[in-house]
Amino acid sequence: MQTTVSKRGQTAVPANIRQKYKITAQGKLEWIDEGEVITVIPIPKDIISVYRGKSKGQKLVERLLKERKRERKLERKLDER
Repeated sequence: MQTTVSKRGQTAVPANIRQKYKITAQGKLEWIDEGEVITVIPIPKDIISVYRGKSKGQKLVERLLKERKRERKLERKLDER
């Protein structure tokens, strides 16, 4: 999909992209220059709501406690040396 840049450096975000990513008037876009490529990322107004529920069912507390237990064992082994 292509758009044209105006003399003032402006371009339009195509309607289907605006709808898909919920980009509204006064919405923010992050432009990342990666050398040969420019990446444009829409920044949601409420970034917390975007991530709410993403880790549901992944048992993060159990994973954290298991990882901490593993780290304590490693530390004890290092202390015994």
